[in-house]
Amino acid sequence: MALQSKMTVYLAIVGVFAMMGGIIYYASLDNSELEQVEIELTNIEFMDENTKDKPRFNVTFMINNPSDTTFTVSLIQYDLYADGILLGSGQYSTMDVSMPGRASFFPGTEIPLKNIFVLSKSEVDPGIFQDVIDNNVKKFTAEGIITTQNTWTTIEKEFKSEF
Repeated sequence: MALQSKMTVYLAIVGVFAMMGGIIYYASLDNSELEQVEIELTNIEFMDENTKDKPRFNVTFMINNPSDTTFTVSLIQYDLYADGILLGSGQYSTMDVSMPGRASFFPGTEIPLKNIFVLSKSEVDPGIFQDVIDNNVKKFTAEGIITTQNTWTTIEKEFKSEF
């Protein structure tokens, strides 16, 4: 009877290791589905005219999921340019929100994500600062990294988008 009990314990341990191996294998499968995420800069909107030295803008990114996998976006880190001149860095983050609380990007969906970008007058050329305030910018460009996640995988993808 003692030998049968030991054998049961050994089989249970082997079963646990096999299950863990299966989980690791599944998590390491091809991430091409998550890498299909598409991000596009779609709008930059001046928020308040009363703040002269640090005006705020709503920066909107349209996120598209053309894949068959549902994911969330935990982070978008970007540099924002106006007519090729760096205005500064911005960040959209839901890292402090658990995955069930984030927007889910189901297959075939498009969801806009907005972020507040603060332009600091002391950190940019006065000419480009005034052009941005006066809405005289011909082209805004955002380039950075978008981080997407599903239950098993996290990927980072570089992007560049113009508006």
